[in-house]
Amino acid sequence: MPTFSFEMYPPRSAAAERSLYETVDRLVETEPEFIAVTYGASGSTREASLGLLRHLLTTSVRPMAHLTCVGWTWEDATHVIREFLDVGLTNFLAVRGDPPVGTDPNADFLGDIKSAGELVQLIHRVQNERAPYSQLDMPGFPQAKRISRGEQVTIGVAAFPNGHPRSRSVQQDLDTLLAKEAAGANLALTQLFFHAEEYLEFVVLARAAGVTMRILPGIMPVVSPARLARMIQLTEEKMPQGLYDRLVAAETPERQYAVGIAHATALASDVLAGGAPGLHFYTHNKHEAVLDVLNAVGLVSSTPTKEHV
Repeated sequence: MPTFSFEMYPPRSAAAERSLYETVDRLVETEPEFIAVTYGASGSTREASLGLLRHLLTTSVRPMAHLTCVGWTWEDATHVIREFLDVGLTNFLAVRGDPPVGTDPNADFLGDIKSAGELVQLIHRVQNERAPYSQLDMPGFPQAKRISRGEQVTIGVAAFPNGHPRSRSVQQDLDTLLAKEAAGANLALTQLFFHAEEYLEFVVLARAAGVTMRILPGIMPVVSPARLARMIQLTEEKMPQGLYDRLVAAETPERQYAVGIAHATALASDVLAGGAPGLHFYTHNKHEAVLDVLNAVGLVSSTPTKEHV
């Protein structure tokens, strides 16, 4: 059975926080593999991200904590990683992150940690230092213990079916993903894409390059032309003109919603048919659209959709 998971970002206001926790409850009910929580550039949402992650720890769903490393010193990064581990988080997404707004593109904005692969290695190292081993019971010997390797962390990384915006070639993207796996990553989540063949062809190339970890397709149901334009601006992906034109032609929010759900459903169905091990949804902190898509592809039996917004 394919897995599914969700990504959310921490609330930006009191009103957003109230609606967010309703969305969290609705998503938790579906029993996803994990719910990921983003981490703002240079730690700008650290407390809010940690608050949402703490809440998820009280549910039945594993939280995944995003960590970025742009501008960090080794000391800063180690402190943040240990703080997250100490509250019980063992599931991470390690990303390098983007340069701060207004940064000279020729300036060195990275800090001590130069890549997501180095961040992956550091997360493993901090966990191994704080919990190098565990003591397990020995059946039949009530007072005896045996030593076992300490609890390990799961670390996801980003993958780019259509290439990283600052990559020079497809081969560079594949080499980077392979290096992340060699550093200890055990899961990849893709950037947005809008055509199934973009994901499926990328997976074929990644496997040929030696990547063995799961590569989950990242999908966002886009239910308005304004949202689509904004996503293209943020991700620097190529505009899917056909989808954009259909959204514009739909005119009303209800019809645009139907167009967006139909496109996301077809995309999800096609990547699953092509062998994707699951689906990872970028929710934009709303549950209705992603649950409608999951219902349409048969991964949940019903959806709690109330209002399309």
